[in-house]
Amino acid sequence: MSEHRPETDLRDFLRTRRARITPEQAGLAPHLGARRVPGLRREEVAQLAGVSVDYYVRLERGRCASVSASVLEAVARALQLDETERDHLFALAAATRGRPRAVSSQRARPGLLRALDNITDVPALLLGHRLDVLATNRLARALYVDFDALPSEERNMARYMFLTEAARELYVDWPETARENVGMLRLYASHHPQDPRLARLVGELSAADRDFRRWWAEHEVFLPRHGVKHYRHPLVGDLTLGFEAFTPMGDADQTLGLYTVEPGSPSEKALRRLAS
Repeated sequence: MSEHRPETDLRDFLRTRRARITPEQAGLAPHLGARRVPGLRREEVAQLAGVSVDYYVRLERGRCASVSASVLEAVARALQLDETERDHLFALAAATRGRPRAVSSQRARPGLLRALDNITDVPALLLGHRLDVLATNRLARALYVDFDALPSEERNMARYMFLTEAARELYVDWPETARENVGMLRLYASHHPQDPRLARLVGELSAADRDFRRWWAEHEVFLPRHGVKHYRHPLVGDLTLGFEAFTPMGDADQTLGLYTVEPGSPSEKALRRLAS
């Protein structure tokens, strides 16, 4: 694939969102008889959003040069989009109008590098465009892989997740985490649809892994905030780690991931063994 087509992505995103909602879930009267499409019809979305059917059809086809923010808000409510999906919708609509955000250069600030080095008890890492791994601390390299030792084009969390057998063995919940990676790439793609390196990455992963192809086609989006991950490390065994995700001020496309561990837990003891 050479580049993403915002019109196609917008169409497929809206189609997959309305396919998951039944008329009953949307507050419409139950439909009697067979339905030819899963979920909501276009005319039902238009009714819920308070726009004409023709207007909504044009929006779903990517012809939204004059669509207003209020209409996008109404469609988001009709499709019951969460905050991340709403942001994705607005970004896709903006991209169809030829105003994609420029892809800035990636660089880990010296202060962030020092902060990572100063975190010694838990893993920490900094991700940038396309889930590129910009920096890691010592424990993150021990937990995952030494990204610094890889060629620069291979320092990417999605590549590690889908193209490395060790990742499938490390994550107890690999399918869930892998799908989240795909959702993060989808969200990034709506803001940077003309990023050629993203296109190459998606093409490579799509050709190599059927799970990636299937999940990419589902158009789910994901923004990391916090949670818990379970690992089975080949050296220290089972680990349960919390994580917190932050966006560094001044670097909106970067994500700082900090892990946490319960004091006195077997996972804390395992991390100490890993650090040693």
